[in-house]
Amino acid sequence: MSKAAAAYEVLKPSEGSERGHGDWFRITQEQINAFADCTEDHQFIHIDEERAKTETPFGGTIAHGFLTLSMIVHLMHSVPSETPPLDGLVMGINYGLDRVRFINPVSRGKRVRAHAAVKSVELKAGAVQVVTTVTVEIEDEPKPALVADWVTRMVFTS
Repeated sequence: MSKAAAAYEVLKPSEGSERGHGDWFRITQEQINAFADCTEDHQFIHIDEERAKTETPFGGTIAHGFLTLSMIVHLMHSVPSETPPLDGLVMGINYGLDRVRFINPVSRGKRVRAHAAVKSVELKAGAVQVVTTVTVEIEDEPKPALVADWVTRMVFTS
C-alpha cells in the first residue's frame, strides 16, 4: 500500500466531522491599511474612518473581504486537529477554494476565529485531498464573516 493510500485510510473516517473552533484574533486598522497598500485597494470603506462613519452603514472602517479570507491560514493553526503524524508526508499545499461567500463585514477592532468541519477526503495520485469548510466567525455577531470550502492536498513520497 502506498503512503498516500495509508494516510487516506487514516484520514477518511474524519470526513463529515467537526474539528471545532480556533482562537480569537483581532483585526486592527494597521492590518487593514497594510492590506490596502499590498493590494492597492484603498477604497475609503477600509481606510478612511471618518468617511466610513458618515457614508456607510458600517459605523466605521471594515476589513477587506480578501483580508478576512487570507486570514484562514493563520486562524486554522489554532483549530484542534487529531491527525496523527503521517508517514511519508512531504508537504501540504493550498489547492484552492471551491466556494467562498462573504456574509458579514468585519469592522475594525473586531475579533474573528475559525470553525472547521471536514467536508471530504479523497485519494489522489500520490496525495490526499481534504476539503474543509471554514467558517470565520465574528465575536458577538450572529452571522459569520465568511464561509469557504478550502481545498488542500497532502503530498507523500512513494
